[in-house]
Amino acid sequence: MDSTDLNFFSAVAMAGGIGRAAHDLHTVQSNVTQRVRALENQLGVRLFDRSKKGVTLTSMGNRLLPYAKRISDLLAEAHCAVKDEAWPGGELRIGSMETTAALRLPPLLTHYGIAYPDVDVQIETGPTAALVDCVLSRKLDGAFVSAPVTHGELTCTPIVEEELVLITPPMVTSPQHLSKFLTSGSGRKVIVFRAGCSYRQRLSEYLAHRGFVDLRWMEMGTLDGIIGCVAASVGLSLVPRVVADSAERQGLIHLHSLPNGTGRATTVFVHRKDAFVSSALRAFMECAGSGTIQTAPPEQPAVALKQPRKTTSPP
Repeated sequence: MDSTDLNFFSAVAMAGGIGRAAHDLHTVQSNVTQRVRALENQLGVRLFDRSKKGVTLTSMGNRLLPYAKRISDLLAEAHCAVKDEAWPGGELRIGSMETTAALRLPPLLTHYGIAYPDVDVQIETGPTAALVDCVLSRKLDGAFVSAPVTHGELTCTPIVEEELVLITPPMVTSPQHLSKFLTSGSGRKVIVFRAGCSYRQRLSEYLAHRGFVDLRWMEMGTLDGIIGCVAASVGLSLVPRVVADSAERQGLIHLHSLPNGTGRATTVFVHRKDAFVSSALRAFMECAGSGTIQTAPPEQPAVALKQPRKTTSPP
């Protein structure tokens, strides 16, 4: 058994067919078939059930697949470790919640780009749950997500703390108005990012606590879209205060603080504990932890989380 055979096996398992795997591997079908059969003969087990519709993993194939993936990841990581230079360079794959990407990343990326021009930073946005999965599967080097994240394979570094606020149309100015707004029979909706968003979960819990459980939900992909729909009286949402301040000053929406500090939300940066930390990723985390990402509009500064001091001199 060698790494090439395992790579071919994994490709077939992921693609669900020999032809599709050959296309992904940029080779011919006969080569893929030969490699898979050689691996099956060596192990003495059948790894795939074959049919006209494609292939499916057998129980033994399912047992082998995570090991094959782990070996592939280790080889890729070893290659990166050997090629990594003291000066940051190459590609860096970073995930971020939509709110963080819109508000916090621009000054960080500007600072990082000037300091380390040889690094190509790729940003992927998504909800916390999806981003955590991407980091765990090594599709991303790290990601900015909402705490708490308690997965044992991840290291979490607190970055910045936000205040989340409920946003409604401007005429909804009190809890009593909120109840009337949601039960008016006009099809009001709860406007949120897609499933897996931590803010969505918080809003669901808040509304359920107030007795609103049978509501209609509408997913939006951008902050501007969410705020625009709330301003148009389509519904309500939960967003960081700094996102909504400008719209409130213009009289487009109304902000409602959540009770008892339940609106505080910490953004953390997560990466795998067992993954090789390249010089590019190390420099990125240092920039993120230096306070660059805490930049916010003057009227609503972010709550900076204390970072460990790097000197022993007295304050």
